[in-house]
Amino acid sequence: MSSSDESQMKSDVPDKATENAYSYWRANLRMILLVLCIWAFVSLGMAVLFMPFFKDVVLPGFQVNISFWFAHQGAIYVFVALIFFYAWRMDKLDREYGVEETEE
Repeated sequence: MSSSDESQMKSDVPDKATENAYSYWRANLRMILLVLCIWAFVSLGMAVLFMPFFKDVVLPGFQVNISFWFAHQGAIYVFVALIFFYAWRMDKLDREYGVEETEE
């Protein structure tokens, strides 16, 4: 077997680091997709698209329907919660795949 055949065989089989990087990237993209779907549902869905369905649902103490509340207040709370969730989950994902940031 010549050395060119060996190098061809090695290039066909992904090494462990490449496979780990690919898995990490897929997990990262899944997390981004999840956060974006929640963001879209809260900002566009609850405040605009589903407003006709929720127009009679009134939040106690606010005297406004839930779609109006989500458009003006609730979406901000959810966005802040998403930021903290994303940071926490990505930190956990980084440690899982061994790409966490180290303090020097």
